[in-house]
Amino acid sequence: MAEMIDRPGLKAEMKELLRGAQVSPRGFTALYLLLSLILTLVDSVANRGGAVSYDNPLGIFVRILTLLLSVVLSIGFILYCIAVRRGQRSEYLTLFDGFSFVGKVIGLALLQTLFVFLWSCLFIVPGFVAAYRYQFAYFNLCENPELGCMDALELSKKQTMGYKAQLFTLDLSYLGWGLAALLPTLVWIGYLTAGQSAYLLTDAAFEPVSTGVSLGIDLLCGLWAVAVRIFYLPAFRCTQLGYYEIAKRTSGVSPLPNVNQPGIDDGGNSDIHPF
Repeated sequence: MAEMIDRPGLKAEMKELLRGAQVSPRGFTALYLLLSLILTLVDSVANRGGAVSYDNPLGIFVRILTLLLSVVLSIGFILYCIAVRRGQRSEYLTLFDGFSFVGKVIGLALLQTLFVFLWSCLFIVPGFVAAYRYQFAYFNLCENPELGCMDALELSKKQTMGYKAQLFTLDLSYLGWGLAALLPTLVWIGYLTAGQSAYLLTDAAFEPVSTGVSLGIDLLCGLWAVAVRIFYLPAFRCTQLGYYEIAKRTSGVSPLPNVNQPGIDDGGNSDIHPF
């Protein structure tokens, strides 16, 4: 049965835990975010600073590749945060541990995206709920890489019962940080949108931004986001993992093979459905 989580207390506990981490949380987060930024810049160059176009197959390939690599790096960051919560030492190379089960990571990413998309086709709210239903799927896979992708999703579905609203509240508590990280990007997008709107309404001259200028601005916006996220992302992810641990305990559902797992060891009769 779900319980009410003491969010402020858990956040304070995670901050204290991070202060005692054997490998610097800010240093590890900076490495993760900078590598993610490099992938974003590579994508921007391949797609000429704009959206994917069908007449640019290389850009499409690079967009897909960089997205998948970003997901794999995010798994490494989760593994680091799990180690911090357990009081274990996790070196910087942990960031690349997701490549050891990269097939499962990519498969889970594709399935999760597909299910959320299918629910979103019904309406925005079902898609929103589905995103929280599968929020623990990556955590399950990180704890037990031998899990099947569908099993990780099914476990998350059971673990998040009764906790979706609390997970949403947790996200809201970090909304200010997220907006601060995106502020320059939002200003830049607003400038481009305003320029294009003025061109369409008044036929005024609108000079498209060159790829070099666009790349430079993307770099500056990205560095700003890195500088902001360093201060909150480790605590946010560790707090999420705290919710996950509580959800595992109260639901009685764990990805570990030595724990009773309804729906996993029952002959594969999973009840997960996209609708």
